[in-house]
Amino acid sequence: MINTIFFDLDDTLLWDEKSVQKAFEATCNYAATFHEIQPSDLEHAVRMHARELYASYDTYEFTKMIGINPFEGLWGNFNDAGDDFQKMKEIVPQYRRDAWTKGLQALGINDIELAAVLAERFPAERKKVPFLFDDALPILEKLSKDYSLLMLTNGSPELQNVKLTITPELEPYFDEIIISGAYGRGKPDVTIFDYALNKIDKKKEEVLMVGDNLMTDILGANRTGIKSVWLNRFEKERNDVTPDYEIKNLDELMELLK
Repeated sequence: MINTIFFDLDDTLLWDEKSVQKAFEATCNYAATFHEIQPSDLEHAVRMHARELYASYDTYEFTKMIGINPFEGLWGNFNDAGDDFQKMKEIVPQYRRDAWTKGLQALGINDIELAAVLAERFPAERKKVPFLFDDALPILEKLSKDYSLLMLTNGSPELQNVKLTITPELEPYFDEIIISGAYGRGKPDVTIFDYALNKIDKKKEEVLMVGDNLMTDILGANRTGIKSVWLNRFEKERNDVTPDYEIKNLDELMELLK
């Protein structure tokens, strides 16, 4: 009998991808007031170089394990406990400047001073544009009457808590919020799912995991023996990870739970 639902945060309830997109648009449009460039070209170049730089650091394996992506590195500060987070804290200021410097250089512009400004502007723009999916709050309101709700999110504790601070409507619905960076391992590691089960004293048979990511949310739930629901809003292709259920929006959860 399902009595508890685990929710992922990013791109399940919180539309992080859209927020990052809007932050890039605003920052690149600002850059275009200084040089004749297409903002979309700058965005493409910065995204590419950010990924390459991010993968070159000693912290890369840690960020993959915890679940922190290159674009979170462009706006997070990582004032979190632990040696790996301290390394990230030291790396990210230069990482941001280098990503924007290389992005501009890819368009033939060598403007280190502007790159430094853009590196600080992007985090500010990202914090201005938090988006929740339209179905997020209504479904939480309905489910909270009959189910225990737990948020299980990968990421830096500080950064995930910033996201929750700028979307304050979410947190009250959850009995527990577990962030991978605070626990020490991220989804799909079975131990973080077991930790969540112990935290709220539930058996795996009582829980449903809802998330958008096959390789973290669904794979981890499957390995733990928790029923999984893949939220596939944007018609992504399946891989070899098979969810128990697939839905296109959160409204479908109510019918599924019946």
